[in-house]
Amino acid sequence: MRELASRGAHILALSVLVAGVAACGLPRPGPNKSEIYAGAVQKQGDAFVVAVNDHVARATAVQPALGFSAVFQNAGIVGSDTIAPGDTLGLTVWENVDDGLLTNRGANATQLTELQVDGAGNIFVPYAGRIRAAGNSPEELRRIITEKLDAQTPDPQVSVTRLAGDGSTVSIMGEISGQGVYPIERPTRTLSAMLAKAGGVAIKPEVAQITVKRNGHSGKIWLRDLYENPRMDIALRPGDVILVNEDTRAFTSLGAMGSQARVPFEAPTLSALEAIASVGGLRSSVADPTGVFVFRNEPAEIANTVLARSDLVGEQRMVYVLDLTEPNGVFMARDFAIRDGDTVYVTEAPYVQWQKTLSALTGSLGTVDTINSLSGG
Repeated sequence: MRELASRGAHILALSVLVAGVAACGLPRPGPNKSEIYAGAVQKQGDAFVVAVNDHVARATAVQPALGFSAVFQNAGIVGSDTIAPGDTLGLTVWENVDDGLLTNRGANATQLTELQVDGAGNIFVPYAGRIRAAGNSPEELRRIITEKLDAQTPDPQVSVTRLAGDGSTVSIMGEISGQGVYPIERPTRTLSAMLAKAGGVAIKPEVAQITVKRNGHSGKIWLRDLYENPRMDIALRPGDVILVNEDTRAFTSLGAMGSQARVPFEAPTLSALEAIASVGGLRSSVADPTGVFVFRNEPAEIANTVLARSDLVGEQRMVYVLDLTEPNGVFMARDFAIRDGDTVYVTEAPYVQWQKTLSALTGSLGTVDTINSLSGG
């Protein structure tokens, strides 16, 4: 009788534990494949679940297009001796008379040092008046001043020099070795030359972006493209602001991969295969290679192309599916582009949950035996 009661207690305890495991569920990193498919629009869910093929890979391969517009590209090289507002000039005037307009008695030359070119680009010269200096070279300005003075003093000789190039400068800031204000000189009249003058970028060249702001316009380019495309090596203009910064795009990795993290892009383009590799690849002991999912909010234009529709409006929730066990699965993962804000999620293999259940039950049976021994059964 006591033996029957003991067996009944064992069975009751085991039943309670199995029921508890079934009711509470087991730990896991996220939804399984069937749960993701259950959320598809085709099953009254709110996301389109789409298997990746060549058409999908091409339609979604949209990357940020960086480059300088015609406003920047068509700007010609600024002459190294072109005068600009803010420049400081030196002026010397020789006169052929003993008592000249500008010279003191007994002297035949007058020096006017540190003539500042004002914000409107003008300077003031006694007896010549207000003269436009900006945009001229020192030689052109010399001829203008000479013509102005020639009517008042016989055969004046004029010399004009630039004492400083404060007006022809650009500002460089951000992830650069030498931030500061740099003059536009003969060797530094283009963007690449000016970056080199400032010591080069202080971040990985693969993720460096260069932004140039000029008169209300702004252009941005990858550092790599700047050196590969000569047309993008634009001529600089006084007042340009150059900003060097690191690419801020990132994706999130979740599930049965090497790590769960927000992962920055390491190159201008990133494929699904590269994204998986960058976090340590799939965890071979638990990952399901048929369940690689990319979650994304897709613009309506792209979503309509992917789904061969034309009625979708606004951003659409898309779930792209990659099956690495397919004959061309790895190629598809290599061709499918990851974009900023994507979530890459890998499900666990089905057997993992069974393994967890058996482990939980095995541990539970050990607990029942311990309870039973303690009760003297």
